[in-house]
Amino acid sequence: MADILTILTIIGVLLLIGILISIVSAKIKVPSILLLLLVGVFAGNILYKGQPIIDLPPLFLTGIGILALIMIVFDSCAKLNIKEMEKYSVPALKLAMTFLVLNAIFLSIATFFIYGTTVQFAILFAVLMSGTAPDVVLSMLSTTKNKVVEILEMEAIINTPLTVLLPFMILEFGEIVNVKFLFTKTVEQITPFLTQIIVGIGAGMLIGIVLFEVMKNKYSEKLSPLAIITAALVTYVLAENLSGNGVVAVTTLGFFFGTLQVKRKISLLGFESVFSNSLRILVFILLGTIIQIPLTFDFFIKSLSIFLIFLVIRFITIMITFGEYELKERIFMTLSVSKGIAVAVVTFFLITYNLEGMREILNLALMFILYSILVSSITAWFSKHLIKENIKPEKI
Repeated sequence: MADILTILTIIGVLLLIGILISIVSAKIKVPSILLLLLVGVFAGNILYKGQPIIDLPPLFLTGIGILALIMIVFDSCAKLNIKEMEKYSVPALKLAMTFLVLNAIFLSIATFFIYGTTVQFAILFAVLMSGTAPDVVLSMLSTTKNKVVEILEMEAIINTPLTVLLPFMILEFGEIVNVKFLFTKTVEQITPFLTQIIVGIGAGMLIGIVLFEVMKNKYSEKLSPLAIITAALVTYVLAENLSGNGVVAVTTLGFFFGTLQVKRKISLLGFESVFSNSLRILVFILLGTIIQIPLTFDFFIKSLSIFLIFLVIRFITIMITFGEYELKERIFMTLSVSKGIAVAVVTFFLITYNLEGMREILNLALMFILYSILVSSITAWFSKHLIKENIKPEKI
């Protein structure tokens, strides 16, 4: 077991590596999270005196996972201001919902039969993979934003809260589903499940109201940003201690804060994002370190097969939603399905559940993250052949 000095040393080294990787990725135009994951996978296979070179206590990893989860949930929900979702909100919402439903049906079936997991884990995986983060690779584009890019970015804003919330709701709904007793088990779980949701919403609203009253007319450069982080953390802890759903509580707080008129809100969210970036580096490297991908031919064949089915589902979704677009644009939208911090954080946090069969489905999730970033990166490199470049308007 690592002592406190060792833990601090590892954290410092990982953050330093993350900063260097961010600098290098910007120069070579490769997504930083891809390099962070690969560094983590490489470090996870390095042994020192028979032990992994990065060996952190499970309690510490759980704490990092919870903090990262809280920050990414609040950050994504706080930025989802419904009043500001105008031009591309409707098509993006249609795209996000259609993709989620088709994944929940067809990708879960493919995962169940090809990968051989349980029904519950297959659905959980399919829902988790509905999350997208085009910002991971679209920053590589030299073109100015056009309608396709705007829709993809809006889709990510909409599906991020769902990507984080739904997997935990699936787990909270019951233990591994026994198909024979599905109806009975469902009825038994309805009351406690709804109780967790209601308590979570109540906790989020309560802290949100208190936060609004404190901050609506006052802004402190030193204390206000800290108050935001503290409020998110207290919301999660309060809901969990009341037997509610902490993720639902933080989601509610984020939506509540996003609709409020608070002084210097942009500055507050900017500070919170800086804190999230530190957790982001740790999560991606540690995710690659903890999850050991099976280096077998059978695993790669199965994972690639499921990923190809995933792309087919994505293409069908684009065809249904944007049939009027050019084929090249639809291909670009199909292949721009990179996974980001939301999917990574949920995957990282699910490791702490220690459920039988969970590790196997998380191996598949990590491969999907790698596959999606690689495909999206290649797509971004050839973007000028797939989407039209908007011309910046001349200044008058």
